Amino acid sequence: MRVLIDADGCPVVNITVELAKKAGVECLILCDTAHHFAYEGVQTLVFSQGADSVDYALVNMVKQGDIIVTQDYGLAAMALAKKGIPVSQNGMIYHDGNIDGLLASRHINQKLRRSGKRVKGPAKRTAEQDEAFRQTLSKLLALDAT
Repeated sequence: MRVLIDADGCPVVNITVELAKKAGVECLILCDTAHHFAYEGVQTLVFSQGADSVDYALVNMVKQGDIIVTQDYGLAAMALAKKGIPVSQNGMIYHDGNIDGLLASRHINQKLRRSGKRVKGPAKRTAEQDEAFRQTLSKLLALDAT
């Protein structure tokens, strides 16, 4: 088991690194050239700023049982196909029972934006979302939730 972080725009990199270290699990940060991450004992892999370059690199690395931290439903679906365990930055575990609905919702929102409609973005991040993520990742890493 490893933890792979889709770090472009990810607000829980610090929490993820902290918990992976605590569990003694290898952690990899994947990002594009617009971001910079440096954590002791954690490998950062940097990819070109092309569309989805980080996502494709990450999915090519996924092995069965890896935990993938991402807010990207498409990447989560590809990780599921490779028997990974994708989890959102809010602590939701993506699985076969919820991914189709999430992808359908994303598709509808994309169509609305293309037609000129305004789709409301996410609300400001809360401490409760960080705690929900911490609890979920702790369970996945078999740590006592702290």
